[in-house]
Amino acid sequence: MSNLERITFDPAVCYGKPVIRGMRYPVELLLELLSAGVTVEEILGDHPGLEADDVFAALGYAALVVAAA
Repeated sequence: MSNLERITFDPAVCYGKPVIRGMRYPVELLLELLSAGVTVEEILGDHPGLEADDVFAALGYAALVVAAA
């Protein structure tokens, strides 16, 4: 099952960048944290509004964007 429904776009939220569930957590932020070696558990601990599936949705979205390039 895909978690991509967790990725939303709204011009009123973060200038229309892809975010998690309409919140001000850009996909870009999660990818930067993961690429810096921050674990999913650390991300969730620092951002209590997020769920593990949100982080995995960000990864899935990034995979789709790269595949389309």
